[in-house]
Amino acid sequence: MKTDHELIKEFQDGNNTSFDELVKRHLPNTYGFFIKFTTDEVEAEDLAQDVFLKMFKALKKFRFDSEFKTYLFRANINMSNTYLRRNKWRNILHLDQVPDQGYTDTSYEDEWRKKELWDEVAKLPSRQRMVVTMRIAQEMPYKEISGIMGISENSAKVNYHHAVKALKGNLEN
Repeated sequence: MKTDHELIKEFQDGNNTSFDELVKRHLPNTYGFFIKFTTDEVEAEDLAQDVFLKMFKALKKFRFDSEFKTYLFRANINMSNTYLRRNKWRNILHLDQVPDQGYTDTSYEDEWRKKELWDEVAKLPSRQRMVVTMRIAQEMPYKEISGIMGISENSAKVNYHHAVKALKGNLEN
């Protein structure tokens, strides 16, 4: 089995089937990340597809300074931040679509809580937002987060602690 770096090198040399192999290898994790993040299968598919479209262009210039998995995960984080900014306005503009008060469906309530949480995550400082996203959506250990972000493991823990504290304060209000 070829490594990710070998596949990228072949892709850079013009072998598009190598890119297909990378997609097959990493699509389940990317889709899984976005399904946890959005709880919407269609949105998750669209976001995963967008990430791999960007990868198709970006890998032509990949410099092999980091592992592909790290590079891909940073792309996922960037795409999730874009999604949060885009949906912030979508949620504000569609408040008239709240379900009728006569019928209470807990799935909407759960969905709202999740949206409310991610709206608050979007307001966090960049570093805290990235750490929280990796911890919650990907269930990554601090050691892996620190490697991806280029910070110490302790710094990742501190950022997560501050983010959770801020989220609790904002959500209680």
